[in-house]
Amino acid sequence: MDIEIKKAVIPAAGLGTRFLPITKSVPKELLPIVDKPALQYVVEEALESGLDEIILVKSKGKGLIEDYFSRSTEYEKLLEEVNKKSLLDDINELISRLKLKTTIQRKPRGLGDAVLCAKELVGDEPFVLILPDVIIKSDPPCSKQLIDAYKRLGKSVIYTQETPYEELHLYGVLDIENSVGPLHKIKGVVEKPSPDEAPSNMTVVGRYLFTPSIFRHLEEVKPGKNGEIQLTDAITAMAASEGVYAIEHEALVFDTGDKLGFMKASVYFGSHDARLGKALTKYMAELLGYQKE
Repeated sequence: MDIEIKKAVIPAAGLGTRFLPITKSVPKELLPIVDKPALQYVVEEALESGLDEIILVKSKGKGLIEDYFSRSTEYEKLLEEVNKKSLLDDINELISRLKLKTTIQRKPRGLGDAVLCAKELVGDEPFVLILPDVIIKSDPPCSKQLIDAYKRLGKSVIYTQETPYEELHLYGVLDIENSVGPLHKIKGVVEKPSPDEAPSNMTVVGRYLFTPSIFRHLEEVKPGKNGEIQLTDAITAMAASEGVYAIEHEALVFDTGDKLGFMKASVYFGSHDARLGKALTKYMAELLGYQKE
């Protein structure tokens, strides 16, 4: 299928309650992993995948995100005076490639509602949905894999991975119709089932490529608990009416939506940093040795 996919939707409207009190004033998506915010990692993945039109779904009071992805001439002038303007070269280069648009989710009504908020900005085009809590390190980038799969299949595609049964209650779990290697045709997604009720051990990993018909299915979903619109319900309806696939690929996945996952990501990227890696790895070895004594 010869179609160019350029748009990514990134929902960043959450309250960040797991990271209070810092998220009282700083959006969770801007908390730093080494020297750049978690959100930048997924924006970089989007750009590396050819997705330069970023649609950010945010809540009120998160203007700092837009500030971060904008040039700051006043700050650049101050850095220039002390001969340190080059420290902003990388982020300014990223900003120059980025076409950022924002929309507001006025009430916290679930992930499905957040996606629906992007309907007008997406238009009648396929798009990639990237959850900013999930940082994925893979080659090629995860979003690029979804785009390539869509061009072969012409259907919506979800990224998936095997998950231990004792952790299935934390995720959306695939109900699989049939599989050919790493490609699965699915019947739907079951939201956070118990291990006994789970239809498989394949879970959704925070990346989706949807055809625009997902919006129709979201509009038809009946709100659940607290009036939330579940994306998984819309995916199940879409699978029944037009078909949905899932692909798996070897990757490192960091769920930065909780403190432990955030710390794991910080340790991994810190230990692989060209400037800090050796010193951090040495310190961790010393720390582990100290704890064993």
